[in-house]
Amino acid sequence: MNRKNTLLVMLMISTLSFAQFVPIGHLNIFSEDGDRFTLILNGEVINDVPQTNLRVEDLNQPYYNAKIRFEDKTLLDVSKNNLMITDPDGIFMDVTYKIRRDKNNRTKMKMNYFSAIPVVPDFIPPSNVHVIHYGQPIAPPVRGGVSQTTTTTTQVGGTNVGVGVNIGGVNMGISINDGIGNGVVTQTTTTTTTNHSNNIDVHHDEPIRGCGGNSCMTPGNFNAALATIKNQSFEDTRLKTAKQVITANCLNVDQIIQIANTFSFEDNKLDFAKYAYDFCIEPRNYFKLNGIFSFSSNVDELSDYVQSRQ
Repeated sequence: MNRKNTLLVMLMISTLSFAQFVPIGHLNIFSEDGDRFTLILNGEVINDVPQTNLRVEDLNQPYYNAKIRFEDKTLLDVSKNNLMITDPDGIFMDVTYKIRRDKNNRTKMKMNYFSAIPVVPDFIPPSNVHVIHYGQPIAPPVRGGVSQTTTTTTQVGGTNVGVGVNIGGVNMGISINDGIGNGVVTQTTTTTTTNHSNNIDVHHDEPIRGCGGNSCMTPGNFNAALATIKNQSFEDTRLKTAKQVITANCLNVDQIIQIANTFSFEDNKLDFAKYAYDFCIEPRNYFKLNGIFSFSSNVDELSDYVQSRQ
């Protein structure tokens, strides 16, 4: 019996050690102009619902062939072969790529390297980032309450050792009994009810709060961010800074209006208003932004854009 227990412990240690030292990297892709996209890696569709800010975790290859397909069919696909997940020394990183529209051709898109940082264990991404664990199946759309799994294990005599390990999104389970004829009977019952994502009203099927149901920026943080935006000398830089601020934060309608009013050109106001929609906690009140425009054509364009996203 002691020899058997020793073998089991060694098996557990070796399995856990293998899981601990499997190198992995993470990939972040965001759209600077707020265009929703689907990512395809090595021919595999990663996100079934188009996103503007996507994070793919647990990538175990140094290079991937990537393709970006946009929800807006007027925008051309972007393909990038040998997209790097490692640094030049082959060390896996947490890399970020940026998608933007070509200045000379608004239907042509570009995806450029943006940054890379060392992989941080247990990193928690911002709430507005859609996270996919590579290698795990995409969960089908669900509606309703909360998913719950109940497992009951009954052991009839003997010795039983169980090991569960997750390696790069793959679950490994090991169950061993003493082989004397006594075994372990495991019964698993799964009852699934689900909530709408983004706080959906189950009675009316309408979004209650946008931006993942999170709260908007506090007045102090917002005022500091607004001052930073206003301090930019050029309007293009001001627009980029504003987008950078809200990419990592949620805003209410009044905060979005204040930022939009820092722009002199209506085209920039419209650009920002479209981009900010995904980060607004109260999308039902987005009609209030109509007041920032002098031209009715811009009001109509924003209204059409909002309706297309609902």
